[in-house]
Amino acid sequence: MRKTGAASLPLHPGKAPRWLFKRMVALSKGISEVLIYEYGTDEFLRRLSDPFWFQALSCVLGYDWHSSGTTTVTCGALKEAINPLDLGIVLCGGKGNASRNTLAEIEASSDKYNLSTSVVDRFQYCSRMAAKVDNAAIQDGHTLYHHVFLLSEHKKWAVIQQGMNGETNYARRYHWLSEDVHNFICEPHTTIIGDERQEFVLDMTAKQSVATQKISVDLVNDDPAHLRQDWANLTRHRNQKTLDDWSPSKSKDGSFPHLDMPRSINWRKMKEVYDVQPTNYEGLLSQPGVGPRTIRALALISDLIYGERPSWEDPIRYTFAHGGKDGVPHPVDLSTYQSSIQILEEAIAQARLDQTEKLHALKRLQNLDPPLPLNPSNLHACA
Repeated sequence: MRKTGAASLPLHPGKAPRWLFKRMVALSKGISEVLIYEYGTDEFLRRLSDPFWFQALSCVLGYDWHSSGTTTVTCGALKEAINPLDLGIVLCGGKGNASRNTLAEIEASSDKYNLSTSVVDRFQYCSRMAAKVDNAAIQDGHTLYHHVFLLSEHKKWAVIQQGMNGETNYARRYHWLSEDVHNFICEPHTTIIGDERQEFVLDMTAKQSVATQKISVDLVNDDPAHLRQDWANLTRHRNQKTLDDWSPSKSKDGSFPHLDMPRSINWRKMKEVYDVQPTNYEGLLSQPGVGPRTIRALALISDLIYGERPSWEDPIRYTFAHGGKDGVPHPVDLSTYQSSIQILEEAIAQARLDQTEKLHALKRLQNLDPPLPLNPSNLHACA
């Protein structure tokens, strides 16, 4: 009887050896060229935003399904492989310090595609807001350390970014696609994937949080002294017991999340935001210096004082270390996964690669073809 299972996979130190990375660059170049010539840049961005397709690509390039670095090194190989002038796609940013160069690299792309200043400004805004949402508006305990912004000559964009939980050493990957983003504060992601679904995550982008968003904007647009008084009422009195009594372990039905009120708020920044008078929650979130503590404090004041409760449901869509096979937390999309394999197979067959590289790539691809060694739901895409 064949065995199936689940794997929990933390991040590991080290990096891909140079000989392997060079091979990944060459292979990703051939695959990218065929896909873009055959399907166009819009479809290429869509496929990179598909977690199954991205995972299959990383495996074909040289990683096993359980390898660490599937996100960062795959993006690095694509960035080095893709010639923006030939293929109409630019990858900006990367891991760690490279992510800080994203805005400058977006600006540099204006010469390649003759982009107007307003388009470049919009791209830079989208890059900043995608990072801001996943670091501050969604508080799932993962801090971003990898941010790649892809833009096309047709003015479309995508984001692949990853955050790590410093306590567990597990990661989450966040996929964005411009055609799916109607605004940045209402369920803007294509997909969020990680190792497991958490019990309580503050998600200020959920539809359930719309009323909390409005109260938060009203709070910062009012006299900052009133906000300071509300905050003090929740933190000053000992009978609040630092809000620990609201934790699931202390409540009878387990329905209350752990409400962790920040110990301090940057009141100078609150005065600056008040002077701006943001008209909506995106305007509030986009303000420099408005980070996780401020967002959380406003959400908790909205909840505990004004009765507007935000969403505490984890927005993660796929978890690769738990479930899937039995439809928990979501059924495996086998048709999408099979389509990813088929597209890659065709791309490799047509790619500008020598015969040896094609055989190696096709052999690795065959290892993904169902029946799989493990279910697709157990592929840890955030290693």
